[in-house]
Amino acid sequence: MTVDNISSGTVHGNRIGGTTVTTTRTQPVINPATGERIGEVPLSESADVDAAVQAARSAQPGWAALAPQQRAEILARWADLLADNREDLAATATAEMGKLIKESLGEVDRAIAEIRFMGGEALRADGQTFPSTRSGTLVYTTRVPVGTVAAITPWNFPIVSPVRKIAPALAVGDAVVVKPAEQSPLSALLLIDLLLEAGLPAGVVNVVCGSGAEIGDVLVAHPGIDAISFTGSTAIGRRISRSAGERLIPVQLELGGKNAAYVDADADLDRAVAEIVSASIQATGQRCTAISRVVAHESIADELTARIAAEYDALSVGPGTDSVDVGPLVSESARDKVVNYVEGAIAAGAVAATSGRQTPDGPYLAPTVLDHVRPEMTVAREEVFGPVLSVIRVPDAATAIKVANESEYGLAGCIFTKDLAAALAFAEQLDTGMVHVNHGTASQPHVPFGGVRASGLGAYSIGHVAQDFFTKLKVVYVAA
Repeated sequence: MTVDNISSGTVHGNRIGGTTVTTTRTQPVINPATGERIGEVPLSESADVDAAVQAARSAQPGWAALAPQQRAEILARWADLLADNREDLAATATAEMGKLIKESLGEVDRAIAEIRFMGGEALRADGQTFPSTRSGTLVYTTRVPVGTVAAITPWNFPIVSPVRKIAPALAVGDAVVVKPAEQSPLSALLLIDLLLEAGLPAGVVNVVCGSGAEIGDVLVAHPGIDAISFTGSTAIGRRISRSAGERLIPVQLELGGKNAAYVDADADLDRAVAEIVSASIQATGQRCTAISRVVAHESIADELTARIAAEYDALSVGPGTDSVDVGPLVSESARDKVVNYVEGAIAAGAVAATSGRQTPDGPYLAPTVLDHVRPEMTVAREEVFGPVLSVIRVPDAATAIKVANESEYGLAGCIFTKDLAAALAFAEQLDTGMVHVNHGTASQPHVPFGGVRASGLGAYSIGHVAQDFFTKLKVVYVAA
């Protein structure tokens, strides 16, 4: 698959057992920036899911039997192929979900880094030895593959999200069935084509496109699935967790966020403004780690809000292929949902600090700063998933922590301050999986990533902790 045939509206098939499998029913992939139909992918049914699971289960034992170094070498070649096809991958992601081309290029680079780290993990699966209460007995633990993993990925990071599930699974010997988001399946298909080119045996990774309602539930409930890794909304994550609980299989859930940035009275405002604007506006605010609440000390709130609003008003809006700062939302319905949050907040007493300028036709929205937001407002509690920033004013750091923790989510948060004691107290008391001090909510490709409460469940992704989900712990007793 190349950019040329994406733009021509080519019909693409599932990837099952190392081959391309077409279906009688298809669904279009739409470029949100233009409304253009850029491709057709299968609208799969339960039989397609079953074929993919069976292919994965048949291939998994042979894959697990390979020496870890062999698995690592295939992952290394995959990373090299992503680098060789960097522009095509980025163009595909931008075409199907709208983000800026520079952001898509950065997403490819991040995926490459995560693959390379996880390739090394093939040789770092670890265990322990234990002193035995009986002489002549060796006791140790080892890691074994969990088996066949269902990987259900979101539309907002169509390259990194599949990679973040596939690479650690392959490193330890698992097989995978990927169900990409309906809005952005082309990136996943291209990724798997490159993986097969890298030498992955047929059937180890399979892709089934289609409706979450039709085949997502079928995949989650399939008796051949041994573990489920899902990134997406909290509501769907809860449903998946219930289904997995019935079967007593592990889940890894990366869900929503309502991330707060507290700006203390002594903060470096130049730094705080730059970091907050960047971390709130990337992917048009459509990412789980986006900063969406600024909890501002009342002594600096006026200046901070004015400066952020001025930066927001200076951001250009347009298609991701243009030289702009902010792209479209993923769909008209997504834009309308965000507009409803903004209008509801203003009706409840919030004040728009930005100009509300015109944007191009389509699913575009001018970046918006809402001042004088109260913690109980809907816009301060729910995940807006758009270029909207709420400013909540507080008298002190203790109140800031209380406000930040009032959301049901617990993914990430940050503090801007020169006071080390305040920073440490915030890091300790904030009920989130990740805390950042004096920089935005950006993660690194070798560091555990995850959230708590309504933001996540199960082992964190990325880094060495990935083995906690993608492997099973086995205890061995050996008597002489």
